Amino acid sequence: MAVADTEPLPFVLSFTDLTYSVRNNRRHSDSKRSSLSPSDAPSSTAKDPKTKVLLDSVSGEARDGEILAVLGASGSGKSTLIDALANRISRESLGGRVTLNGEPLESRMLKVISAYVMQDDLLFPMLTVEETLNFSAEFRLPRSLSSSKKKARVQTLIDQLGLRSAAKTIIGDEGHRGVSGGERRRVSIGIDIIHNPIVLFLDEPTSGLDSTSAFMVVKVLQRIAKSGSVVVMSVHQPSARILRLLDRLIFLSRGQTVYYGPPEELPSFFSAFGRPMPENENWTEFALDVIRDLEGSPGGTTALVEFNRSTCGVPATTTRHVTNLSLKDAISASISRGKLVSGSATFANPFWVEIGTLTKRSATNIRRMPELFVIRLGAVLVTGFILATIFWRLESSPKGVQERLGFFAFAVSTIFYTCADAFPVFLLERYIFMRETAHNAYRRSSYVLSNVIVAVPSLVFLSVAFALITFFAVGLAGGVKGFLYFFLIILASFWAGISFVTFLSGVVSHVMLGYTVVVPILAYFLLFSGFFINRDRIPPYWIWFHYISLVKYPYEAVLQNEFGSTTKCFVSGSQIFHNTPLGNLSPTMKEGLLKGLSASLGVNITGSTCVTRGTDILRQQGITDLSKWDCLWITVAWGFLFRILFYFALLLGSKNKRR
Repeated sequence: MAVADTEPLPFVLSFTDLTYSVRNNRRHSDSKRSSLSPSDAPSSTAKDPKTKVLLDSVSGEARDGEILAVLGASGSGKSTLIDALANRISRESLGGRVTLNGEPLESRMLKVISAYVMQDDLLFPMLTVEETLNFSAEFRLPRSLSSSKKKARVQTLIDQLGLRSAAKTIIGDEGHRGVSGGERRRVSIGIDIIHNPIVLFLDEPTSGLDSTSAFMVVKVLQRIAKSGSVVVMSVHQPSARILRLLDRLIFLSRGQTVYYGPPEELPSFFSAFGRPMPENENWTEFALDVIRDLEGSPGGTTALVEFNRSTCGVPATTTRHVTNLSLKDAISASISRGKLVSGSATFANPFWVEIGTLTKRSATNIRRMPELFVIRLGAVLVTGFILATIFWRLESSPKGVQERLGFFAFAVSTIFYTCADAFPVFLLERYIFMRETAHNAYRRSSYVLSNVIVAVPSLVFLSVAFALITFFAVGLAGGVKGFLYFFLIILASFWAGISFVTFLSGVVSHVMLGYTVVVPILAYFLLFSGFFINRDRIPPYWIWFHYISLVKYPYEAVLQNEFGSTTKCFVSGSQIFHNTPLGNLSPTMKEGLLKGLSASLGVNITGSTCVTRGTDILRQQGITDLSKWDCLWITVAWGFLFRILFYFALLLGSKNKRR
């Protein structure tokens, strides 16, 4: 794929003396280094033994129409170099220079003209290939393009990726059969090149694929490069067939360049170094074996690094190929040719379009996995049925009052615990979200609002189901108005609980760690809600936790809904002896005791005299500060607060850059 010397290349991505190091005690973002042996790890600098150099003066260039492949053993710095070129490392931490057509690349501009394909396939499992690409087109292509042109772009891309036969097949996951691994990888590439980027970065796109699938993926990348893109990819150990598709190689060892040049010059390079290749040997396998042997030797790869600098360096032919077009002119020319569909340095769509597209995508994916909602509904129905049968038709008596308190405390706390199963939902989308927002596919605020819209209908259904099963079976007070309020506070509780769990899922990135945090916090909320101990009995140094308890406000709300009546009697004169040793006395003796009590108090108390009304119970429980409607609005407000905090967690926690 050599370009004629007289033909200038529209785009040349150059990088010079890239250097990047991290502290030894820091856990940097390349997870693949977590299990490296000492010989694999990047070496410490001589000046500072506490520092690991991940890139050490790496230089080279990637050209329009070609594929630059970065090779090396695990821990050699392949992914770090890709991240450096893709502006995924903080400029303050990265030494050296990265330019396109000789001009430094601004972060905003790079987001528009480039795409980054992660190593993992991060896709919604229940969307078809065509739907996945259609949604990507809605996000990345400008509003000025008509719907028909967007669909035409998707169909063209499906053919370019060789996915026509799988277009109507769902992506699939462990529980749903879908496309093959190679097709899934090509879809991952497709969603990032929907806007026809000028520069394409890929982190090991062939990882985990069989040789045929890997070859087909690289063949697709070759077609993309020939269409006028700069393609830079890392690859661990390409086959001989894949090697023939690559135009330029850069081998790394512990962050240093040990070979830079075209694949066909590998045999002569190693022969000149004194390590001739045997015939019929896979060139890259041989090169990696030589590098590995040198890494284990006392002198390391220093000799090979110096030999590469003396024989290869940056090829002299580079200067003949550098375009005389400025970056702005080259991009304008590329857009005029239809290469780059979107030239905007901001978001392609207004936020209401983003919200609609995000909502539609999530709703489609959820609708095709009804088992998730069915499991949650089943948990609510079973819990409601158990509560309804245990607390069936509670009496208006001292015993009934205690049972009502127990019912409300358990019902409200169970609602919040049921919300904990929403924790993995965002974690499954976390890296999809990070990948899409890294290139301005949509605003973070749009994602948060669409998340609310998708969640609310299911919460309404769950709240209606729980209220219908329990309210009338338990015999709660208030009639139709009481039922409607009970439904509203249950809905508000679900809303606050889901919002709280969603916020934590934006902060904690591991499922088990998340559950370890969620479950104890919910238990503390119940402990300080006022059920186990009245507010007046809580120590002053813990009272703040009482007021931030999510369980407190729904619990007080349902108690006020039940005991707020000034007319309904819960304890009559004949019942004041219940739950005491005097409860087993005969009616005649109880009547005598009441007469004596009346004489002492100067008040006539008979067996039918109401001694305790609902408002008295509220005072006994210390529920006097807020009305039931105040409690409802505060519960709703908690939900909105956690959604706002979720937004800031996404804003601060999804920068997707190394420091």
